[in-house]
Amino acid sequence: MSAEEKPAAAEGQRHGSFNLGDVVTSGVKVLSDEERTRLEEQNKRMVSEFQARKLEADARKHWDLFYKRNETRFFKDRHWTTREFEELLAVDGGEGSDVVKTMLEVGCGVGNLVFPLIEDGHRDYFIYACDLSPRAVDLVRQHNLYDERYMRAFPCDITTEEVFGTLGEGSLDIATLIFVLSAIHPEKFGAVVGNIFRLMKPGGMVLFRDYGLYDMAQLRFKPGHKIGENFYMRQDGTRSYYFAEDEIADLFRGAGFEVVVNSYIHRRTINPKEKIDVPRIFVQSKFRKPSG
Repeated sequence: MSAEEKPAAAEGQRHGSFNLGDVVTSGVKVLSDEERTRLEEQNKRMVSEFQARKLEADARKHWDLFYKRNETRFFKDRHWTTREFEELLAVDGGEGSDVVKTMLEVGCGVGNLVFPLIEDGHRDYFIYACDLSPRAVDLVRQHNLYDERYMRAFPCDITTEEVFGTLGEGSLDIATLIFVLSAIHPEKFGAVVGNIFRLMKPGGMVLFRDYGLYDMAQLRFKPGHKIGENFYMRQDGTRSYYFAEDEIADLFRGAGFEVVVNSYIHRRTINPKEKIDVPRIFVQSKFRKPSG
């Protein structure tokens, strides 16, 4: 896979390789003729403006129905997060410190990130977890590891100021946005990142991973699923956006964050038993609220 590199300093540092075969780059995937044709075909039948508005109005309902159907069975536990985001291992206040640091998982789903952290003994900080879907939050609260001594789950639309009813400005050391922003309408990206900036303490870190531009999932959409540029409707009514690396950097920088690390990660998802070998593209980043 060829990719043209930009100077790493322009967008912060790049990640190291996490899995054997990972390609970490600032370059956009170079499309084959067949892939360009697929994208052109998507434009022949777009989601109507009426349908797009209805998808936005019913976003909470579609995610509630998703969790009603799948409960805790759909997503795998994310045991990889501490490997790829070492900040999750180093958020305690130091030896002898009584300072309890705080973390927010935005779009917690059924707890596939927070419960592996707790299970692995990372309880040196208080975890807040929110999701648009009340049903998902109920499933988190029903988990055998849920304990309000060290975590609190609550329903929240992060595109609004609803989160400030639970958390104060400047209250977070770490926030995670893992495959969450892509499910939100692009017109609301700025509001989401702006809210998170307000929530972070000076020096606080946002850990980000989401779908990258020209990921295989984007290329597989048929006509009738495209809502707008790089924004699609799935069969179940949930939506997915595919990010360019520089787009994410500009979004967070525009809200006031410093870009610490930001890059595409090209990875193959391989399952020999099921004969699956799928090339995936993610954007993975770290952003810091300035200390000054």
